[in-house]
Amino acid sequence: MSRQIVLASGNQGKLKEFNMVLADLGVEVLPQSQFNVPDADETGLSFVENAIIKARHACQLTGLPALADDSGLEVDALNGAPGIYSARFAGPDATDADNNQKLLDMLAGTSPEERSARFRCLLVFMRHAADPTPLICQGSWEGKILPLPQGDHGFGYDPLFLVPGLDIASAQLPAEQKNKISHRGQAVQQLLKMIPAYL
Repeated sequence: MSRQIVLASGNQGKLKEFNMVLADLGVEVLPQSQFNVPDADETGLSFVENAIIKARHACQLTGLPALADDSGLEVDALNGAPGIYSARFAGPDATDADNNQKLLDMLAGTSPEERSARFRCLLVFMRHAADPTPLICQGSWEGKILPLPQGDHGFGYDPLFLVPGLDIASAQLPAEQKNKISHRGQAVQQLLKMIPAYL
């Protein structure tokens, strides 16, 4: 009998990743869309605030434990932007390609040395909407922003993120390798260590 957790996201890429890593714990991760849960208003000013808002919203509307992930890209030359606005950087209905293009436009003329960036991931697991001690895990992944997109794996800013030491874009990594070293991979490893006590 698998335990069901609702993922406070409609992102198919994230859903697939979480189901892959949590399968061994007998956990089935379901998208909030399956319960007709609308996206929460992300009114927080940090990744952790937004993740808590999303998890609590999904718990309230489904009655199930919820997992929320708020993650994004921080570019040093842009004072940490797009940050919490990563998914809607180029506007509310922006596609990944729109967001990537806006980032490239804003970094036009920036030298390779000035293109340092990192992906951040904050994961929050709440047992119920009134959970006073949600489980909070985080990871960060340092890299640089490439001048042109490369590769066709992954999603979001993966085609522009140069992986340190490997000299390829995150979008050129096989999913298994990416899941081991990425910001989300790091946060998920913490989650895997800590979540059994919460289940």
